[in-house]
Amino acid sequence: MSAPIRILVADDHPVVRDGLVAMLSTQPDFEVVAQASNGRETIEKAASYQPDVLLVDLEMPEVDGVEALQVLHERYPRMRAIAFTAYDTDERILGAVRAGAQGYLLKGAPRDELFRAIRVVSAGGALLQPVVASTLLRRLSAREDAQPPRPRLTARELEVLRLLAEGRPNREIAAALVISERTVKFHVSSILRKLHAANRTEAVAVAAQQGLVDL
Repeated sequence: MSAPIRILVADDHPVVRDGLVAMLSTQPDFEVVAQASNGRETIEKAASYQPDVLLVDLEMPEVDGVEALQVLHERYPRMRAIAFTAYDTDERILGAVRAGAQGYLLKGAPRDELFRAIRVVSAGGALLQPVVASTLLRRLSAREDAQPPRPRLTARELEVLRLLAEGRPNREIAAALVISERTVKFHVSSILRKLHAANRTEAVAVAAQQGLVDL
């Protein structure tokens, strides 16, 4: 049996935090290893516990969630994160994605959607809730005039990109295309560079905005 997914839950509302912990504890493959009530505590506990996935509210005291994500992404680039928040504004979504969040869910999302997001992100994929993806695409569309010309992706890069859009981690992409994970990483790096994207999540959003993939 594989090791459980180790999760850090960060939210400044104790009732919300307790509810999330109780809900996540119903899944045999999840283990909540730490809780945090503000951004500073999130950074400290993430450093101490090294969780597989961070579940982070964006509006928190002392240091907000976006800043905490930015700090942790710079220090621990392999650490995976999901923004779980009530805020669906363009700036908040774009800020979280730029800060390294691989997933973005609005509070009130069905529990199965949250469970799936944690599993996808833990496995190395990226997942945006449909309503969030729509908001991010609208934001990117508003900047379309400032966008560089549509990039020229190779046929193989387009194949990798379409699998990225499905939330597939490198291991699954490699198996689907019968190539090595190292080759997948090479293609992903090339895609990010050509799309001028900071990470996989933003790359998928930019690609959708440019008509390269469907979300």
